[in-house]
Amino acid sequence: MKTVELAELSVVKNEGGPSRSSLVPGNKGIWVGICCEFVEFLVLFIVYFVARAHFPDAFEQGAERLSRTAGTTITLLMITSSFFIACSVATMRAGQRRASLVWLVAGLLVAMGYPVAKWLEIQWNLAQGINGDSGIFFTVYYYLTFNHLVHAVWGILGILWVLARHLAGGYSAEDYSGLEALASYWHATDIIWLVIFPFFYVLA
Repeated sequence: MKTVELAELSVVKNEGGPSRSSLVPGNKGIWVGICCEFVEFLVLFIVYFVARAHFPDAFEQGAERLSRTAGTTITLLMITSSFFIACSVATMRAGQRRASLVWLVAGLLVAMGYPVAKWLEIQWNLAQGINGDSGIFFTVYYYLTFNHLVHAVWGILGILWVLARHLAGGYSAEDYSGLEALASYWHATDIIWLVIFPFFYVLA
């Protein structure tokens, strides 16, 4: 009897279609990529802590030479673009396709500010004589931040791809897993930057 009741309850739940809230956002493929990204940066963070433990003075002095304005600007760009892309997903869920497109375009424009800000920061660094040969702190700094920039560029290319599909009507209130996958990847890249920022610009 209890088995029958459970079966009936299952049928009632399924009549309204699958519950999106119970599913992992995006798709399995993107989460494999995100896990690989986290593992990669975990290894790089271990390198950071080992180098910092061996050269504490270099890390303290090196952080003072970096532009906190540049680091803060990049942080704000990442957070803002993540918020806009999240709004794109939320409005698509609500069936507001036009609003979703607007939010996605806004997220793309803000995200593209990151490589621009990074390029300006590098130009400022070079003008101050800061390059990869300036000491262990800057070697680790350039390696981690360049790796993050590469992942961010992949994310920007992903935004362009998703935007093209969105414009072609590839997403709807019932099917927007591609948009969720993009948001998940971009949020993951954002989280990694939120770790990099204090490590180099504040706590060092």
